Amino acid sequence: MTKKTLLWLRNDLRLSDNPALNFAVNNGDQVIIAYILDEKNHRQIGHASKWWLNHSLENLNANLKNKLNFYYGDSQQILTEIINNNEIQTIVWNRCYEPSRIAQDSKIKNFFKEQNIEVKSFNGSLLWEPFEVLKSDLKPYKVFTHYYRNGCLKKPAPRFPEQKPKKINAIKDNQSLTLNDLKLLPKIKWDKIMSQYWQIGEDFAQQKLRDFVSSALSDYKEGRNFPTQKKVSQLSPHLHFGEISANQIWYYATTHFGDKLNDKNLDCFLSELGWREFSNYLLFHFPHITNKNFQPRFDNFQFQENQDYLEAWQKGKTGYPIVDAGMRELWQTGYMHNRVRMIVGSFLVKNLLIDWRKGEEWFFDCLVDANLASNCASWQWVAGSGADAAPYFRIFNPVLQGEKFDSTGQYTRHFIPELKNIPDKYLFTPWLASKDILKQANIELGKNYPLPIIDLEKSRNLALLAFKSLPKISNDDKLHG
Repeated sequence: MTKKTLLWLRNDLRLSDNPALNFAVNNGDQVIIAYILDEKNHRQIGHASKWWLNHSLENLNANLKNKLNFYYGDSQQILTEIINNNEIQTIVWNRCYEPSRIAQDSKIKNFFKEQNIEVKSFNGSLLWEPFEVLKSDLKPYKVFTHYYRNGCLKKPAPRFPEQKPKKINAIKDNQSLTLNDLKLLPKIKWDKIMSQYWQIGEDFAQQKLRDFVSSALSDYKEGRNFPTQKKVSQLSPHLHFGEISANQIWYYATTHFGDKLNDKNLDCFLSELGWREFSNYLLFHFPHITNKNFQPRFDNFQFQENQDYLEAWQKGKTGYPIVDAGMRELWQTGYMHNRVRMIVGSFLVKNLLIDWRKGEEWFFDCLVDANLASNCASWQWVAGSGADAAPYFRIFNPVLQGEKFDSTGQYTRHFIPELKNIPDKYLFTPWLASKDILKQANIELGKNYPLPIIDLEKSRNLALLAFKSLPKISNDDKLHG
């Protein structure tokens, strides 16, 4: 009898360094490779992520010679049908670490074991398993540096990447839908815009890694702060959908950077992979961070309900150019430079006094790299309510940030063409320019570019006042490394 194995894909849309795929190929004669869009049991992914997912699945299906199977609905029900209809003996997958995924995986694993179906799961997405990195008292870390330097780096080195199988005998299930049946492409015509910025799929992810290591990594530590210097890898969406693994990035960077393993740039880049691990680690150990403050005292913070402010921020019409440039980059490209993410996040929470969850929701819908763990942890970090967060009183000044990190105005003018003719001196403070200068630059404040919606100094003082009214940190709230 032909031995068949079912491979269940989620955020692991690649053929190389895919532990579950390798096991499936070596385990039997035929493999049924399934992707299930399950919107019933998990948070529905955002519009930008759906756009990316559609093209990523399209690319993977082509690499599998159109043998990828598509389904929509409840994962356990569909997996059961596939197993029963195809006489499957074994089901395998790579683990996910979101709370709803963990609960579902555990339920499905127990269900199939009771049916005498062999079930195997693998770590295909993280460098270190979150349940293996603990303090000496067996409690989870809450401070990144201690987690990464004293925890992760003291553990055995990450798993070395596995090779792509030489042959994949994938078969088509006659119950499979088509990719178009999943209806992933949104009504928003993002294909025409975002396709100019991205090439999606495993091969492009690998090429982007090679290009980054050979050209930008040598100046990463400083260069990553400047949005026009292209010193960041932009691998985050490829990582999120599993077109490339963290293990592949880790080992390619370390083995192709000569003998500079102690180089500050390489160390900084690897620590950014560490932050991705830390975000998933926090979500695993503290699943409430998706919608609750990590530090409970922030539950008393008096956020404002101001829809006009929120919409101005979302549309890039706050009157503060670096903020508006970042928000327009997000909408046009599905991405935002990391330095600018911190600026716009600080502005929303600490100048507009709007709940960080509103920002998290917008980013989750608009980012092509909208990883639940990183998104929630990063928003809590900038809000001051998270683990090892930036102090609340650290408030990014969007004028100074723009002048320092976009001094030539190249980034800001690209996304705000209305300001292309204004002198550098007034690019980040157009309201200070004289009427003559504004007229020469063809700018009418309040008409073709907005006036500032708030006063920076006043809003900063209000934020600090609100922060001071919070309860003092209790022993339960203190962050222990």
